[in-house]
Amino acid sequence: MRSYHIDELAPEDVARLARALDARGMKSSMDAMYWLDLPEALLSAEQRDHTGDCGPHSVGVELGEDWVHAELLVRARNRLRCSCVCYADATQRAWIMDELDRTLRELDIPV
Repeated sequence: MRSYHIDELAPEDVARLARALDARGMKSSMDAMYWLDLPEALLSAEQRDHTGDCGPHSVGVELGEDWVHAELLVRARNRLRCSCVCYADATQRAWIMDELDRTLRELDIPV
């Protein structure tokens, strides 16, 4: 699995990040898992075509005791298997990493 992983975070910073993600409505049904929805403008043509049946298109973000891990697999939240589920392209990958970094900066979490 391709991913973006940030470790050596202070546990209290991970807890602050969890509260921020909860407040943004990103919580999934699994503990310590969150959904980061990709903006429609970043979706591939196929993902845009499949938004009604398969979307939203998101990446999973998992929090550990002292780390945060973002998958680089763009998932279709309403369908497990579809051709629109694929690894993030270069633009999507940059946005995912920038979005996570921006969130940590907003929370004054050093990385």
